[in-house]
Amino acid sequence: MEQLSFFSLPSPCIGVCQTDARGYCNGCLRNRDERFNWLHFSDAQKHNIIRLCQQRKRRRQYAKFKAHQIAIKQQQAQANPQFDFDEQTDDDNIDLADFSLD
Repeated sequence: MEQLSFFSLPSPCIGVCQTDARGYCNGCLRNRDERFNWLHFSDAQKHNIIRLCQQRKRRRQYAKFKAHQIAIKQQQAQANPQFDFDEQTDDDNIDLADFSLD
């Protein structure tokens, strides 16, 4: 059952009205069409736009997190060039033939 809405959804604008290179607002993460036509959209369309903005925010946060992780690895590699921080060990390739628990 669909819940009734008695009030119109407010605009997600937070007053930071600058666009990034992809055309999304840096504040609310809406594109040009979503910003300019907000008053003409139905409540269902507004809910969908808010959902899209939340997804964009999560993707942006994840991209920043990954960039931060890469920067940390690069700093570690520069500070300690003798260590390989990207090396992945595969447990299946470890030779335990001469190992015993005695």
